[in-house]
Amino acid sequence: MKRFLTIAFLLALPWSTVAQTKTTQSLSERYEDSKAAFFYKNTLRMINQTEDKEFDELIDGIEKAKLVIIDKSQNFKESDYKTITTDYMKESFEPAMTSRSQGRSFDVYVKESGGKTKGIVVLVNDSSTLYVLDIVGSLALGKVVGAFDKLNETSDVAKMITDFKGRNEKKNKRKEDEDGEDH
Repeated sequence: MKRFLTIAFLLALPWSTVAQTKTTQSLSERYEDSKAAFFYKNTLRMINQTEDKEFDELIDGIEKAKLVIIDKSQNFKESDYKTITTDYMKESFEPAMTSRSQGRSFDVYVKESGGKTKGIVVLVNDSSTLYVLDIVGSLALGKVVGAFDKLNETSDVAKMITDFKGRNEKKNKRKEDEDGEDH
């Protein structure tokens, strides 16, 4: 029995090292209207329908990724962003890069162990939405914005993002209409 438990533990150990962060997991629970999608290496290769060699090289170090999309109009306060970044740092992620592109700010956090990158968290923040890309594995930091843009351009992912934003815009419009009727 002891031998069985040891073998089971050793087999389960690799899976525990590739889990998404606790902070990312809690975001989906905390913001019920959030949308989440998982991408594994094979899924990312399928996204590359144009067979872009540069994109293949970009995703080579990624084991899996989770994208969480949060509508900031739904109970999201500016202080929540600070809390999220603090929670990632509590999980041993260190700020690595900040960038701006197309009206969005990108904050990148990296977790390293033994000189190897174990995980990357990319927070993409714009006026209405927070995107959290939690990557198990590695990604060239200089290509983070390009990776996000590529995911955003891909038909299935873009449709999910567009549907999410459209759904929330409709909810907000209905709420405004209801509030207008009360006055």
